[in-house]
Amino acid sequence: MLGFAAGVMIAASYWSLLAPAIEMSEGMSVPSWVPAVVGFLTGAFFLRLIDRILPHLHRGMKTNQAEGIKTSWQRTTLLVLAITLHNIPEGLAVGVAFGAAAVGLESATLAGAVALAIGIGIQNFPEGTAVSMPLRREKFSRMRSFWYGQLSGIVEPMAGVFGAALVIMARPILPYALAFAAGAMIFVVIEELVPESQTGGHSHAATMGAILGFAVMMTLDVALG
Repeated sequence: MLGFAAGVMIAASYWSLLAPAIEMSEGMSVPSWVPAVVGFLTGAFFLRLIDRILPHLHRGMKTNQAEGIKTSWQRTTLLVLAITLHNIPEGLAVGVAFGAAAVGLESATLAGAVALAIGIGIQNFPEGTAVSMPLRREKFSRMRSFWYGQLSGIVEPMAGVFGAALVIMARPILPYALAFAAGAMIFVVIEELVPESQTGGHSHAATMGAILGFAVMMTLDVALG
């Protein structure tokens, strides 16, 4: 499931974010590749900064292996924050895509934004499960485990609203914003989703899950966008 989520995010980063960013940059005062590269690198470095600051714990690790600023927070909180970190760029990506469609740019369609939202929504199922199942193993009740899984995604609509508002108010930064979201998502994929998906003795299944996720997101984007 984590491999599937990684595949969806990789495909979304190109088809829904980087490709439109490059197309929108044509005719600007800078070469068309500049906004994509600058935004992509800035997004990745931004997530790296949050990764170093926000206390969180990856699945399967001991509490003393938590990343970010050292705290006395419970293991439960640290596990939830790890997935919450993933959801920031996902919500931002959806919000930016809808914001781009709202300002009427030809390369950013409502159907494409909807396709991205569907793809991100699909891969949120395994991400929520990645929170709920470890908590259930630690003797949490079913309802409480489910609730924490839902809670980890609360930043996503918030980031979506912020991204949409930002690009509507400041249209010239739109290509940079799209690439920023792509860089942030690719950072999450390489830093966390892929390594975690390859543990536990199911690396081949995880790899095929990533391929399937990429194919599903690509199909959604091309068919609807």
